[in-house]
Amino acid sequence: MAKHLRQLIWLTTLLALAVIVVGAYVRLSDAGLGCPDWPGCYGHLGVPVSPEQIQKAQALYPGQTIEHPKAAKEMLHRYLAGGLGLIILLINIFAFKTVPTMRPPMAVTLALLVLVIFQALLGMWTVTLLLKPVIVTAHLLGGMAILALLVWLSLSVYAPRPRVANSSTLSRLTTLGLLMVFLQIALGGWVSSNYAALACTDFPLCQGRWLPPMDFSHAFQLTRELGKTADGGSLSREALTALHWTHRVGALLTVVVVGALVWRAARYSLLRGTAFLVLGLLLTQVTLGIANVWFSLPLSVALLHNAGAALLLSALTMLKFKVGSIATGPRS
Repeated sequence: MAKHLRQLIWLTTLLALAVIVVGAYVRLSDAGLGCPDWPGCYGHLGVPVSPEQIQKAQALYPGQTIEHPKAAKEMLHRYLAGGLGLIILLINIFAFKTVPTMRPPMAVTLALLVLVIFQALLGMWTVTLLLKPVIVTAHLLGGMAILALLVWLSLSVYAPRPRVANSSTLSRLTTLGLLMVFLQIALGGWVSSNYAALACTDFPLCQGRWLPPMDFSHAFQLTRELGKTADGGSLSREALTALHWTHRVGALLTVVVVGALVWRAARYSLLRGTAFLVLGLLLTQVTLGIANVWFSLPLSVALLHNAGAALLLSALTMLKFKVGSIATGPRS
């Protein structure tokens, strides 16, 4: 059973990455409300296609136009996410039945189960609360957290961490790098969920200035509706600019911190390959972010930027896992 469990965990990790990419595709192609209800679509478990199904859907949601392409994208995401949840439940069951000496970390498997249940609730609230930015951003972060935990779990079942001393400075720096990337993903999600990706259409300047007019007081209010301030007014261009500008500053800080981490980690032979992987993904992310601005957010580039964020977080998780074994490898 242990061998099959390892294979299942790896496949689940790949599925989690696919769910993140498809979820980004749904959001970026404006299909987040392709189905007005949850978990079904216009009262069906699939997209209504027959005349009878369409008639029933129109009776349930009068005045609403059924857009089949958007509904199909939304339901594909739900099917994949539902499958991911069921497989994580199976992983917990199999892990519990595995002999203790070959059992994966139960704290991680249980955390995955709790997180995927909460993620399902966020998916429901994304629809019922009409793409409320804080819910959409939390849904993105939940997916990223599930992926990171699955990467950690995958490494745990294939390569248990040696019980050796490690560099506390490097360990702290790796943790800081992980937190910086996660916070940057949160900022990116907040920019995307508020449709502020094109608030600045030039680079490195923003609206022709280093410091354009910005409204931070409304930009980061969490308890508000899409496009609105907390008191119900329209969200200003200055507020959207503040979101975009902050994401750029966050990217610069992330490059500095993760760059320092790569420089230090590359001094150890056991970590060098993973450190260079992190560096490559980091530079790719910066390039894709700039391309999003220069080319006015093409869907393909925006999708790659989302996927790159997931891969960068995964690579940093791998590096954090390996830091515990650096004492067994020589420094260059």
